[in-house]
Amino acid sequence: MTVLYILIAILIFGLLVVIHEGGHFLFARLFGVTVNEFSIGMGPKIFSRKSKKTGTAFSLRAFPVGGFVSMVGEDEESEDENAFCNKSVLKRFIITAAGAIVNITVGILIMSVLIASSPQLYGTCVAEMKSETVSESGLMAGDVIVSVGGARVYTANDLVYQIMRRGIEPCDIVVIRNGEKIVVERYQFPVIQEEGSYFGEPDFYVSAEAKTPGNVLKHAFIRSFSSIRMIWEQLFDLVRGRYSLKSVSGPVGVTKALGEAAKSSFGDMVYLSAFISINLGVVNLLPLPALDGGRLLFLLIEGVRRKPISRKVEGYIHFAGLALLLILMAVVTFKDIFGLFS
Repeated sequence: MTVLYILIAILIFGLLVVIHEGGHFLFARLFGVTVNEFSIGMGPKIFSRKSKKTGTAFSLRAFPVGGFVSMVGEDEESEDENAFCNKSVLKRFIITAAGAIVNITVGILIMSVLIASSPQLYGTCVAEMKSETVSESGLMAGDVIVSVGGARVYTANDLVYQIMRRGIEPCDIVVIRNGEKIVVERYQFPVIQEEGSYFGEPDFYVSAEAKTPGNVLKHAFIRSFSSIRMIWEQLFDLVRGRYSLKSVSGPVGVTKALGEAAKSSFGDMVYLSAFISINLGVVNLLPLPALDGGRLLFLLIEGVRRKPISRKVEGYIHFAGLALLLILMAVVTFKDIFGLFS
């Protein structure tokens, strides 16, 4: 991977962080919260300039692995009426969720533009089988696949992903054949192995669909929300041990993937950027300490109880979560760097 592609990847990753932190910052300012610092990157400051109007310091730090928006009263009590802790639960909830929501929204918009500009749209109708010997009980050309292993599919992208995830063992496939719904029982897809994990592989080609405005909108909507579903399912699969640590990537791995996509084609790079933006938003909404989702969980509890949990207790929980997150990031970064030069 050349220096140019590395720089492009770092810039894209940095832009996604700016978008995320920009969501927090814009809504904090909209609700009158005093912001001490808007930082891109972590670690020692490389550059910092303070706004004379708002007093906010805009900083660039040494390590391009994230960023933060530091608000008055975010982790401590404050008598300042413009402190984060003195705003209503609803306003604090919106400010906290804004970064992830903006990331997801931007990713969906980019993906929609890509789909609108793509030369072909592909559905779930089998055009032809890759193997010449197909039994009558199996899939056939002309079948419109409705679901794989119980998971509903709507587009080719959706279909391929579900086959990869569920096709590692025999699974039922629901198809529409000659206007009739048929269940192809315990269909076995070819299985491939990659980095210690197993994936099902389609053994057929799908047909292109007419590219009408309505179909473009349908594909854009389905592709975007399928991406969100995909992220949740992959997290679930990771927790239950289907994927190994090799499948997890941190900032270094993401930068490497973006660089390779940039080298491949502009379209691949933009698509991966959109997917990572959605991924960044979804993961940040997980109800885990130190993540935005963890803070949102405490705000929901406060809204139900009508009083906050002790700031001290919440601080300890977020600190413990941050420590574990940093340890995980260090392990994953080491793995990514080792893989980069292996």
